[in-house]
Amino acid sequence: MTGLDARLIKRYDELVMGHTNALAGLAAGMKALPRSDRAFAQTQAMWRFLGNDRVKPSDLVKPLLALAHEGCSEDCDEYALVMHDWSRINFMHHHSKTDRLQMTHKGDVGYELQSSLLVSDRDGSPICTPAQNLSVKDGILSTRTDELIAHGKHMDELVDRAAWLEQQGFTKPLVHIVDREADSAGHLRQLQAGNHLWLVRARMNSTAQYQNRSLSLKLIAEDLPFRAARGVVFKGKPAIQWVAETDVVLTRKAQPAAKSRAERFKLRQPGTPLPARLVVSRVMSEAGELLATWYLLSNVGEDANAEQIALWYYWRWRIESYFKLLKEGGQQLESWQQESGEAVFKRLLIASQACAVAWRLMRAEGQFAEQTRTFLVRLSGRQMKRSQPVTASALLAGLYMLLAMTETLEQYSPQELAAFANEAVGWLPRQRR
Repeated sequence: MTGLDARLIKRYDELVMGHTNALAGLAAGMKALPRSDRAFAQTQAMWRFLGNDRVKPSDLVKPLLALAHEGCSEDCDEYALVMHDWSRINFMHHHSKTDRLQMTHKGDVGYELQSSLLVSDRDGSPICTPAQNLSVKDGILSTRTDELIAHGKHMDELVDRAAWLEQQGFTKPLVHIVDREADSAGHLRQLQAGNHLWLVRARMNSTAQYQNRSLSLKLIAEDLPFRAARGVVFKGKPAIQWVAETDVVLTRKAQPAAKSRAERFKLRQPGTPLPARLVVSRVMSEAGELLATWYLLSNVGEDANAEQIALWYYWRWRIESYFKLLKEGGQQLESWQQESGEAVFKRLLIASQACAVAWRLMRAEGQFAEQTRTFLVRLSGRQMKRSQPVTASALLAGLYMLLAMTETLEQYSPQELAAFANEAVGWLPRQRR
């Protein structure tokens, strides 16, 4: 954050620490650490920071980019996976936010978050969000430029965002992973022209050239031999993932977005044939019942086998967990009281840094790291499942408690703390304590 002076950098660090906490919907403001100044003063400091014109999103993303480079080098083996997705932020009743965007119906009012989450190809661990946008009424706020970006179609903007990420000089090749909205021949050709690696989920009725015939992906899959890949859990029950693969060529014309089907047909644009790998993943019950099917298209080379490709796409749900952590699972984003999209976006980037701190601790190896995680979960007071003893939300809650404890010990002596405790609960009979 070389663009900010030491005072603002110190304030940023304090705000990140204040966001290392899982909040309640009725108390979604930043939690103040127990320093000598009052909590309201810290709240005012956050509002001044978010309203400071010198603090730009391009400054606040720099620590996240630094974590992305570190995670790419240390926590990724051959590739760095980038999960792209969109999430609506509902602020229907926040009338003070005059730059809200009406996205679909009258009740769907707020902002749209457009995120890119870096994930390890080793085990699917989230690393950080090196690029994010927030769509508001007049345009798109972005970490990649200080200028407001004009509204446009999701995939048009995503192609530009992917190109920006590729320019950051990561030590591992990036694989851009997107859900079915990226099943667009024109945009896949654009990603290919930029020498970007991509993995998208396609619709079963999308067509491709296979053995000199144009067939739907569903029909192509029926001709392929499947092999068992791994045991998985599907909706809480054990299942088996089967995979098959073949080479196809995308020759269909691009169909630019238009209001009517007839207009889309007129705007269809031919393009160069695009070779791709088709990986089909089927999830079967132990009794042989088909539970789910994915049709995946990718230009990643043969050094990543079909089982890996299917697993990479399975890890795409990590970005859904990130959205949950920002919302009801931790930061309570949809209850924030900031009065503009710009202020919300700046605070969101601070909260994203706090999430990245928790993810970094989750990835840390060694006995002491394991002890630290266990200690933080105990501090959080959360009841954890045996199958999932640590979560990012629990770590955030425990980390805030730890920071509060350390600052309390700096402010007060053990004797003063004992006196506070005695004053608070000293009236209780001893047998009830």
